Amino acid sequence: MNIPIHFAPLQGYTDDVYRRIHHELMGGIHTYYTPFLRMEGGGVRSKDMRDIRPEFNEGVPVVPQIIVKSMKEFEFLTKIVEEKEYTRVDINMGCPFPLQAKHGRGSGLLAHVDIVEEIAKAIASKCELKFSVKMRLGWENVDEWRPVLDILNEIPLEQITLHPRIGTQQYKGTVNMEAFDEFYALCKHPIIYNGDVTSIKDIQNLEEKYPKLAGVMIGRGLLTRPSLASEYVTGVELSWEKRRPVLLDFHDRLKAHYETTANSEAQVHSRLRLFWEYMEEELGRKVYKKIMKAGNLKNYLNAVREI
Repeated sequence: MNIPIHFAPLQGYTDDVYRRIHHELMGGIHTYYTPFLRMEGGGVRSKDMRDIRPEFNEGVPVVPQIIVKSMKEFEFLTKIVEEKEYTRVDINMGCPFPLQAKHGRGSGLLAHVDIVEEIAKAIASKCELKFSVKMRLGWENVDEWRPVLDILNEIPLEQITLHPRIGTQQYKGTVNMEAFDEFYALCKHPIIYNGDVTSIKDIQNLEEKYPKLAGVMIGRGLLTRPSLASEYVTGVELSWEKRRPVLLDFHDRLKAHYETTANSEAQVHSRLRLFWEYMEEELGRKVYKKIMKAGNLKNYLNAVREI
């Protein structure tokens, strides 16, 4: 039996349009997660609100994610999720980017055990929503997870997703599997593994080593190879000849959407360019460089035709 594959949220990449097209064309995903909702200027950005609107996510198994630094932000954002009639919310305690973490959000929250405890008490008292957590080992210290896990083990959670790096690493260096082993042994909740999963073999190795694992969450690995989850689920590794037309169809569907919603050709170009950003190995260096260096939409589309 295959282990469930979760698509990690990536700001700027996995918006509602991307998720919907990926679900239709690629499949293989157990759950998608929205890029995190956050408070900004006393509210939430309109594009983030759009991303969680139920009508834009119909038929897609999606869970909204929030990022917070305080009880005030937690209460504000969970209320929005409830109003949109979602039944579950994922709390981001893993974002490594300094713009968030240095303000005590994402992996930066892990150093503030008192706030984590407040949030945990609120989770335990809320019966309207189910909760899950995505986290790292810490922000600056590899042991920051320990008191946080002690707290999380005592409240009802659907799952905990762990990326075994600290926040200050961002995506550099290697994942700390010794720390993951400890976390795996001590965690009382279903555990999802996240970090540096780029192949079917990577997933199978995790399955074999961690029989209690509840799932694998993949982000950059799916941007690099969008068919990875479906290839794993079906057990069929697709050749480039079979992947290529589906990738181009995916791209063309994104293009059709952005042409009707973007404010300018430049905006269409910038949005579409992101689709290929992690695919240098798939495309080959020559074509990849042409796509990335194209200065306008016309030149970009000419480069895409060379795929």
